[in-house]
Amino acid sequence: MEITKVHCLFEQSGTFKREFMNLGITAEDYDILDDFGETDNRRDLFAEIEKAYAGEPSMFDDIEKTDLILAFFPCTRFEAIIPLQFRGEGIQQKNWSDAKKLEYSLKLHGELSRLYSLICKLFAVCLRGGYRLIVENPYTQPHYLTEFFPVKPKLIIKDRTADGDYYKKPTQFWFVNCEPEQNFLFEPLEYVRQMTINGASAEDGISRQVRRSLIHPQFARRFIKSYIVTEGEKC
Repeated sequence: MEITKVHCLFEQSGTFKREFMNLGITAEDYDILDDFGETDNRRDLFAEIEKAYAGEPSMFDDIEKTDLILAFFPCTRFEAIIPLQFRGEGIQQKNWSDAKKLEYSLKLHGELSRLYSLICKLFAVCLRGGYRLIVENPYTQPHYLTEFFPVKPKLIIKDRTADGDYYKKPTQFWFVNCEPEQNFLFEPLEYVRQMTINGASAEDGISRQVRRSLIHPQFARRFIKSYIVTEGEKC
């Protein structure tokens, strides 16, 4: 697809932004946090989605139909471990009382409900407005969006290390108002030391959770060239 500008939502590391820019495509990061000093637009993206869904002025008003929105939507309440915690069977819950488990389950359910509402509204805003959108989320099963979300992903990558990432974990991608390209890459893979999700640790002021979400620049570059830009365009 030909792209005027890329808006990377919930992405503060600058990884995808820099790879788009290396290909000559204007890109900016949007997040409420700026742990890496790469966030170009510090915005409460949840609030912007709510405003856009309600038909109120929002950041989406400044996005053109020739732009692309690439959203790394927060997945912390959609992942496989959450059903265990709903049932009070998480490792840290072993010695909890039933009352404490119930209170925690209520809290989790509220957070899950809010995130599910927000991702539904993000898709609805883009479908109504004709915005091109790609959303990333884990594919480790069971996953809440795999089980209950009405829009199906158009691309599932089961081993990200095959395209030069740190982590093997499977990932799914939704494409709205656009389709994934199917370009063949004839580029050698550079060696990347594989990491495990459980082995991720907090370093240099970056939390363990954030480090687990990091993507290697090589994977970002290959993903963009394989599935986003038109073959031969800006490569």
